Amino acid sequence: MSHDAVNVPHLRIVRGTPTAEELAALVAVLASATASVSTASKTPRERSRWASPDSTLRKALPAGGWSHSLPLR
Repeated sequence: MSHDAVNVPHLRIVRGTPTAEELAALVAVLASATASVSTASKTPRERSRWASPDSTLRKALPAGGWSHSLPLR
């Protein structure tokens, strides 16, 4: 990382003159939002039953399973 890249501001105020407290509040909110997004992306989510690949696998038929698939006479 070059020395010039370190001095580039991350925020730019385009209108108004915020106080030091307002800037501190803004930085705190942005830092909190960034931290929660990075934490959320690292925690594995539990896979729902709808998305489970188990539903695409064939299951064994119970005893006499083929006879249950025949039409009634």
